[in-house]
Amino acid sequence: MIVPRTSRAEILKKLRKKVDEKIPIFIASAGAGLVASLLEKAGADCINTFSGARLRSNGMGTMSMMWPILDSNKQTIDYTREDIMPAIKGDSFICACLNANDPLKDMRCVLQDLKNIGVFSASNIGPSISYVDKDSEIYRVLTKSGITFENEIELLKLTKEMDMVSIGLAFDEEDSLKMVAEAQPDVFCFHAGTTKGGLRGYDSGETIEETAARSEEVYAQLRKLKPDVMLIAHGAALENPVDAQYILDNTSCDGIWTGSSTERIPIERAVYKTAKEFADLRFPSK
Repeated sequence: MIVPRTSRAEILKKLRKKVDEKIPIFIASAGAGLVASLLEKAGADCINTFSGARLRSNGMGTMSMMWPILDSNKQTIDYTREDIMPAIKGDSFICACLNANDPLKDMRCVLQDLKNIGVFSASNIGPSISYVDKDSEIYRVLTKSGITFENEIELLKLTKEMDMVSIGLAFDEEDSLKMVAEAQPDVFCFHAGTTKGGLRGYDSGETIEETAARSEEVYAQLRKLKPDVMLIAHGAALENPVDAQYILDNTSCDGIWTGSSTERIPIERAVYKTAKEFADLRFPSK
């Protein structure tokens, strides 16, 4: 197996071309090689790998990655190298979502390991402190112990310094502005919240109209701050292609990031439906 290689310049050229041609950028998560190959065949520009996606392929919810059941960075690098990279042809590039707060790893070494296996993009979402509510006691305890959003910003700075494409994510306006101002990511995704739908989704009750409105409030501020940043929408009520089209029609984003929407939920539905048809078969009456 010879894994295809790319570069920061090649990736950015492709993404900029789509923005200029008013074609939405499409980023999608994959926790398994089969999903990655199907996403690439369908036209995904970027396939992101992270421990949450890997756990989703085992039937767990994304947020299970917040529990210390695995070494997130090792899990991401190992399955990206063994499952994802051999499954793709190079039409999509890979973005590895990293835990910038790993106290046992030098992130420069982690990024170099990724480049060595052919990954030239990284993000701060694997997992992020932003998953934890800021007004919670656990958030205060974590930040006091050195688990901080600032470490995620430093990761994105280092990603660009090492000639890789940086993709930043944040969950509210304050963090979004801070990240874009300080890290200057090439691509920024406003994470509106855990995607609803399927067996493990979380429905906060928010409508797609509300998700779009919240996202656009952030985009408007970011456009003023960094006009050339490529803005991506993700999460909350953005569950299916109809929802995604609403986001494209009603916000100034440059594209869509799907996780459960193109990975966990379609698998749940398709496998269950087909398996149920087999399970319902009966021998002929005699």
